Amino acid sequence: MATILLARLSGIIVATLVLSWALIFKSSFIPHSSSQEQLIYSVLHPLFMVIGFILISGEAILVHRWLPGSRNLKKSVHLCLQGVALANGVFGIWTKFHGEQGIVANFYSLHSWMGLICVCLFGAQWLTGFLSFWHRGEVRGTRIRVLPWHIFLGLYTYGLAIVTAETGLLEKLTFLQTKRNVSKRCAESMIVNGLGIGLALLSGIVIMAAVSPKYNVIHQSSKLIYSSSKQIK
Repeated sequence: MATILLARLSGIIVATLVLSWALIFKSSFIPHSSSQEQLIYSVLHPLFMVIGFILISGEAILVHRWLPGSRNLKKSVHLCLQGVALANGVFGIWTKFHGEQGIVANFYSLHSWMGLICVCLFGAQWLTGFLSFWHRGEVRGTRIRVLPWHIFLGLYTYGLAIVTAETGLLEKLTFLQTKRNVSKRCAESMIVNGLGIGLALLSGIVIMAAVSPKYNVIHQSSKLIYSSSKQIK
């Protein structure tokens, strides 16, 4: 339970920092000559990707740790939260597609390509998980074989999302400090650096909770009990 509390605390800090950056320093997200509509889309991008995509997908990973009830209930909540995270990721990418300079102009850096790959991989992972664990035609043996890969790809995609966000923060802060003469020790720089540290801390806590030996033992035991009860019937 302490791990869950740490994850929630880190998530609140990350959400607070990204909201502060987007709302207080919103003029930093786009040149002053751009339209108000374009400014809104630029501000929405970090909000969708950090709060909507990373924080919600992290909460979905932790569902099996804190949510009481049956395995089907936990799987349902996990699937729904991951679906919400995927929708936010898609909308976050769409805000960059909506740029005045067109689609290609907004995909030129490592951050942009990693973000596109991450959301596509997340969508494929969500669809595969849905078909493997909810399609009644699938035999139990297939689900057992798929589960380790599902967990690995889920954690890999979550880690990739964190790394993508870090590259985006670095790219944006470098641009602000070189092109906009933003001081390296000003409030905005401190917020962005703090956000990067918060994301790194959050990812470590979430992944540690997901691979916790205690959790794995409980999870495996529940599967064995569930399997035994099915065989008795």
